[in-house]
Amino acid sequence: MEHKLAPDLNNSPASGAWADNLPVIIETSHQRSQKYGLCPQSTPDYDPLARNDLSLLIEQNRLLHTHAIPAMETLYQQIVNTHNMVLLTDANGVIVHSLGDDDFLEKAKRVALSPGVSWSEQKRGTNAIASAIIEGAPVLVHADQHYLAANHFLTCSAAPISDHMGNVIGVLDVSGDSRSYHRHTMALVRMSALMIENQLFSATFEDAITIHFHSRPEFIGTLMEGIASFSPGGRFLAANRNGLFQLGLPLSALQSHTFSSLFGLPLSALYDHYSTAAPGLLNLCMHNGVRVYGRAQLRLTNSVFQQSLIPGRAPPATPAVAANQSAAQTRRLSGLRYLRTGDPQLELVIEKVTRVLGKDIPIMIMGETGTGKELLAQAIHNDSPRSQHPFVAVNCASIPETLIESELFGYEDGAFTGARKKGATGKILQANGGTLFLDEIGDMPFSLQARLLRVLQERMVTPLGSDKSIPVNVELICATNHNLRERISQGLFREDLYYRLNGLVVKLPPLRERTDLETVVRKIIATESAIGRYEVADELMAMFHRHRWPGNFRQLTNLLRTAIVMAGDEPEIGLRHMPDDFLDDIGEAASATTAPVMADTTRMIACGANLEEMEQSVILRTLEAHGGNVSATARALGVSRNTIYRKVPHLK
Repeated sequence: MEHKLAPDLNNSPASGAWADNLPVIIETSHQRSQKYGLCPQSTPDYDPLARNDLSLLIEQNRLLHTHAIPAMETLYQQIVNTHNMVLLTDANGVIVHSLGDDDFLEKAKRVALSPGVSWSEQKRGTNAIASAIIEGAPVLVHADQHYLAANHFLTCSAAPISDHMGNVIGVLDVSGDSRSYHRHTMALVRMSALMIENQLFSATFEDAITIHFHSRPEFIGTLMEGIASFSPGGRFLAANRNGLFQLGLPLSALQSHTFSSLFGLPLSALYDHYSTAAPGLLNLCMHNGVRVYGRAQLRLTNSVFQQSLIPGRAPPATPAVAANQSAAQTRRLSGLRYLRTGDPQLELVIEKVTRVLGKDIPIMIMGETGTGKELLAQAIHNDSPRSQHPFVAVNCASIPETLIESELFGYEDGAFTGARKKGATGKILQANGGTLFLDEIGDMPFSLQARLLRVLQERMVTPLGSDKSIPVNVELICATNHNLRERISQGLFREDLYYRLNGLVVKLPPLRERTDLETVVRKIIATESAIGRYEVADELMAMFHRHRWPGNFRQLTNLLRTAIVMAGDEPEIGLRHMPDDFLDDIGEAASATTAPVMADTTRMIACGANLEEMEQSVILRTLEAHGGNVSATARALGVSRNTIYRKVPHLK
């Protein structure tokens, strides 16, 4: 019995038929807006919440906020420079966090697309955020479909974010200039919302058996997989959207089921499977006769239960021992040597940081967005003498300015309105004995830089609302994509802090300058694909070599992740699996590179230049177009590096 289970987001019933229902949704919302007494021509009041109230709101939505920010940053990288903003709201439509293009921010201020502003239907009339909450489904509101005329210049694509019980707890939205709307935006928003839901689901069930499943093994580990969690005794707890779709039962009916009744496998057999040295995918038969593949996570803290459940098995490791074993495994698989992929620039970086491990020298990692700065920081920590202690990462750009001080330094009970009872430990103290990684340090508010400098010099932290200083011992790694010297000259970064942070400065090369692209592509495919059997067509790989990769590894990873899903059972990833915007970028880059070279060649022919001079000119112009990268120039011209050096001797 073969069933086709949720092959993609566009065709899956789990995504909802929002497009077909859209005219009815808009018309019904307009009717409600009128009943609320709103006037289409009125000037709306966009007063945001007070600073303390906004801090409380973010604290109340901390779990959503924490898991949504990485997905928002990834989504923003996919739509950057398109006159759009990425917004996250709570269940009532109040904006909690926002990211946006600089050229759109002024327009956004006019309609208050900023944290603390409510976009409920009662206040703003018909809009995508409010409709997504009311309908519990993705909604697109374009231009004059908005009830208020003040919002007619916007196009908004919103998708609800639900918890494990199906309750809407927030909305992810992309709002931008209606003239630059792209039809793929909604698909990106829905995929990102589903990603956030899956992350929240995993965070909710930590002491549980969680099974990731799909009828096709290559979809395990992707957004298409079903996820279901069970108690240590096997009782059903919850499932994500695709899990409910594949199981084919409503949540109320699933409450009476167990792992064994749904997947036809005793719990003891599940434990036996994962007691082997290298367990593969499970082959399961669901209650409806559909065969699926699965991978289970056994995150159980009740060792007594596990021991009694499986007679004859040796007692499991204590949580402390298990944690140490897990940490040791992570260190083995995430050390500096696993970043070695043959690129000489990266080899030099690794050699430098290896020399200062354990020497209490702060490390500053420079590099464009998406070049792997946090990955390098984690590897440094895992190879350092502090690897048994915490690695705490803080993104200084993603935490609202109103919260970053309490996040870093912690606070005492009653330090500010909405503070947790008994206070909270700050990130610096959480990293005590280990490594503190301050990502995007160049975006740290200027007012906090002096306090951070004092902590680094005195090795003492004073939480907000406290008069007691606490000793702290951390290894410091910072990262930024800014030129900090320029930030200093602009008065945005303290010079004394800069010289305290830059003990060793290393720069990660952008993807377009690396010589190990093919190795990197193979590693990403092996990580993103459950079976890792895909090859990249030669024609496509040649395009990869020519591409500028403005989003670096983040862009490449997202591109390959989508291509794997598109390829399905095909063994080779080719041009037909690439999104249109990638092909457009390739075409534009080719035109930009070729046109000046052809014009220059035509001019030289007219002037009577010989063949050798024309060859040299073409090489030099192509080399300039590729930022001086000889390897990229050779690939673009279809010749070897040696040919380049022979034709232009002064490059040696």
